Amino acid sequence: MKADIHPEYHEITVVMTDGTEFKTRSCYGKSGDTLRLDIDPKSHPAWTGVQRINDSRGQVAKFNKRFAGIGQKKS
Repeated sequence: MKADIHPEYHEITVVMTDGTEFKTRSCYGKSGDTLRLDIDPKSHPAWTGVQRINDSRGQVAKFNKRFAGIGQKKS
């Protein structure tokens, strides 16, 4: 292994969104730094399976109104 080409690998503290924390080794910052997460596996929909539909300004309602009659026969 070549000398002086690898970043410093040290221990940091990671703080999850709910306040729990753990120590891990990383190249982030300097030794003893704290990394605070905005999104983590306990709160992100990709891991929790809980999805929300953000209906900004009634877009879902507007879509449903506009395409309500598609696929129905006119008599």
